[in-house]
Amino acid sequence: MGFQKRSYSLTKKEESMTTAITRVGPGLLGRNVFDTIFDSFVTDMPQHMRQSTQGYPVVDIFQNNEGSTVMEFALAGFSRTDINVEVKPESRSITVSADLTDNTAITNGGTPNNRRIARRSFTKTFVNYDDDLHLTNAEAIFENGLLSIVIPRRPETKPVKIKVQ
Repeated sequence: MGFQKRSYSLTKKEESMTTAITRVGPGLLGRNVFDTIFDSFVTDMPQHMRQSTQGYPVVDIFQNNEGSTVMEFALAGFSRTDINVEVKPESRSITVSADLTDNTAITNGGTPNNRRIARRSFTKTFVNYDDDLHLTNAEAIFENGLLSIVIPRRPETKPVKIKVQ
């Protein structure tokens, strides 16, 4: 039996007293699932907004054939001048950010730009805990809305083959 709720009311004529009898059948999701989902959505709206924007922008991190680490950021709608890449060797970190102010949405004619792609400010910091990457030799290339940062491995951390005699 699915989720059902039936209410019956019994009324006495002399007194205006109403008694409700409620029968609830069990459902697949339980009795309070929908109430819990709705309540959490309404009461925790700021947290839901944070969670929906935490992954912005989308970043793909992988290792190429040469052993270098490649970080690709999907930054459609941004220009080269909007993006900042900062390397901090002492903290073994690399930070990619874009700080967009209101004047970046104005075109040369002075009218608001009707963009179809959402852009917003962001800051993402990545830390090299293993200290196996040469952060100061990183190269950043921005082309067609894709920022690629290539970070080579330190020579001393590359695998060495030992000949067995």
